Amino acid sequence: MNTVLLGVFLYLLIQFAIGIAVSKRVASEADYLLAGRRLGLALGAFSVFATWFGAETIVGAAGAIYDTGLAGGSADPFGYALCLILGGLLLAMPLWRRHFTTFADLFRVRYSPGVERLAVLLMVPTSVIWAAAQIRAFGQVVSASSNIDVSAAISVAAILVVLYTVIGGMLADAITDVVQGAALIIGLVVLFFVVNTAAGGFSVTLGMVEPGRLRIFATEKQSWLEVAEEWAVPVFGSLLAVELISRMLACKSPETARGAMLLGGGIYLVVGLIPVFLGLIGPGLLPGLEDGEQIIPRLAQQHLSSFVYVLFAGALISAILSTVDSALLAAASLISHNLIVPFRPDWSERHKVRSARAGVIAMGCIAYVMALHAGGIYALVETASAFGSAGIFVVGLFGLFTRIGGAASAYAALAAGMIVWLAGEYALAWSTPYLIALGSALAVYLGSALLERMYAANVQAADKVSS
Repeated sequence: MNTVLLGVFLYLLIQFAIGIAVSKRVASEADYLLAGRRLGLALGAFSVFATWFGAETIVGAAGAIYDTGLAGGSADPFGYALCLILGGLLLAMPLWRRHFTTFADLFRVRYSPGVERLAVLLMVPTSVIWAAAQIRAFGQVVSASSNIDVSAAISVAAILVVLYTVIGGMLADAITDVVQGAALIIGLVVLFFVVNTAAGGFSVTLGMVEPGRLRIFATEKQSWLEVAEEWAVPVFGSLLAVELISRMLACKSPETARGAMLLGGGIYLVVGLIPVFLGLIGPGLLPGLEDGEQIIPRLAQQHLSSFVYVLFAGALISAILSTVDSALLAAASLISHNLIVPFRPDWSERHKVRSARAGVIAMGCIAYVMALHAGGIYALVETASAFGSAGIFVVGLFGLFTRIGGAASAYAALAAGMIVWLAGEYALAWSTPYLIALGSALAVYLGSALLERMYAANVQAADKVSS
């Protein structure tokens, strides 16, 4: 396995070299955070795919499907693929035309700087938790390829991914996404065919799947509301994710942004079916795994030669690097651009870039601690999608598409969505905390908007009487 680790290390050096070379073109905050707003369709689509197709899809989703059947993939890849496609159809063009630097800019322009800051405080943890999931997965890959303890591997992973992110920015990330996406697709396709061939053919592996493991919606132990909860978290919880919106804003035109989201979502779904299939047949190939998240790394070890396994490990690392880069960059952009830079109007573009890079390091350290103490990759991803996103979803959509409600409505809905979800998830153990939080945020927003309108009408009437 020393050969494998050496190969993975060389692969990382290549990624770093690309990042360093491209980073020399970073001259402004827009270059670092939005690739200079010049992504074309191909770069945009691969960036969307590579950003979203992370370790949770390859390692986490395959492990969940290994443990529970196809229902374990309701969030990933099916829910997240639907999220990408909806984002392209509904959001890409309207958001691009606003010429924001970050999604939080919408909350300042539409509501107030205070609402903007509250939104940032709710969105940053989502990106950091997402990054923690990728760092943990990186550690799993390194651990599976060596005798290194998982905790030690996670520590090594954290250092590498933070350094990679600090160096590149989105300009480097978008270009390396092409290399990373290609490596990922090739690696998964090779593993798919090798595993099927070794097992006796596609028809044989299909026969390993028990019919009861093919349920994607309700199971005997779930209500339809609980199934709706499982789909609502990835679709509504991630539709306004900062990582996705930054890709839309980085494209060179609104039409390009929409096309990149749709094409990226299509690639995501097609390629995501490979981990789904391997997770389904996993119990027949490697029964009794204590940790289902090890199914794909173990299959790769068992069926691939050392050289091909190095390529596959590189593909896994490609997915992880691209996703964690985007997550840490998203969190840093919100902290720097929306919280720090407004208080330093005298800063040059160089100072703004330095601030964003410092934010990457700080967010990376927090993600590392979370990765060490997390229960699993899939659990981290689900938490990332649900954390604070109910209020963000409601306020963001009303702010983007309507004039209903003002700052008071936004404050109330953001707070209600967060408080209700936290109470339902951790204190009251509701079976559908996200749906209830979503409904609460919507009701509070509309109720507050009505009160705002009544108050404004009363003030206007009083002014007329006094005049």
